[in-house]
Amino acid sequence: MADDNRWGIAHVHASFNNTIITITDQTGAETLAKSSGGTVVKQNRDEASPYAAMQMAEVVAEQVQEQGIDGVHVRVRGPGGNQQQNPGPGAQATIRALARAGLEIGRIEDVTPTPHDGTRAPKNSGF
Repeated sequence: MADDNRWGIAHVHASFNNTIITITDQTGAETLAKSSGGTVVKQNRDEASPYAAMQMAEVVAEQVQEQGIDGVHVRVRGPGGNQQQNPGPGAQATIRALARAGLEIGRIEDVTPTPHDGTRAPKNSGF
């Protein structure tokens, strides 16, 4: 059970324009599989949709299972910074689809970057 090759890390970047899934080994150094919304849907407006996220997750899960990965720890990242803090619509669908594809889900953590008072917010140009 202490086999290092069993677990990977699923990095899910879910913005409101796209969803990107990258699965790495436990160190995060080696990429095992990756996919983005543009690889599974034709229209640009659908890249961030839950449907696209589910399709991507199925493809990626299949690729890593062939490489001997049984479970993943999920790291969800929203746009962050001075943009919106909560992740896009594809985040929840991705986690659900990874679980449904037969991967065990370990920890789910939010790694959205938060500013510690960096740059000044843009002025409100209300007409």
